Amino acid sequence: MRSRKVHRVSARRRYADHLVADARYSFRLPAAYGDAEAAPLLCAGLIGYRALSMAGDAEHLGIYGFGAAAHIVAQVARYQGRTVYAFTRAGDASAQAFARGLGAAWAGDSTQLPPEPLDAALLFAPVGALVPQALRATAKGGTVVCAGIHMSDIPAFPYDILWGERRILSVANLTRRDAVEFLALAPKVPVRTAVETFPLEQANEALARLREGRINGAAVLIP
Repeated sequence: MRSRKVHRVSARRRYADHLVADARYSFRLPAAYGDAEAAPLLCAGLIGYRALSMAGDAEHLGIYGFGAAAHIVAQVARYQGRTVYAFTRAGDASAQAFARGLGAAWAGDSTQLPPEPLDAALLFAPVGALVPQALRATAKGGTVVCAGIHMSDIPAFPYDILWGERRILSVANLTRRDAVEFLALAPKVPVRTAVETFPLEQANEALARLREGRINGAAVLIP
């Protein structure tokens, strides 16, 4: 259920005197973060912020797949005054406790309905079957945002769970404005990234642990 992202730390400090980057594709990282802590902000954080922006001003926000992106965007959502509901793979008590520790008002299995209808749902888990499940949990006029690069096929579902002006959107990229806004906002929240670091040669181990749901937050590779 959790996002399968492994992040590599930036070499912004160690090799700062030897690299030149095109300013059009570069961003100033907040000084409050070390390399490992900043790494998840650049992928999971930016895409998560884009997904949150697409949810509009939704007060009751559901997050499906509580991993790297979700643990960051949940903190931003709480800072904005939203109520967060976290959905994890069935029986993942560790991830549910992790979500509650970050301010989620409720955490449960992805097959469950939240105690209140959602105004919007963000899907970070690449599981197509969660789309109709999120629609069932979302109130009329609500939005379901699919924020993964890949997702398994979405199964057929009855029209009545889409009816009522619900919307399904996808996130394909982010704008420079998204990045500038988020990187300025992160230290104000302040966003605290939960990271587990691995040497580069243990990348396969990091991926395996992510697939098995044995990492809360983000895995970061150290070159």
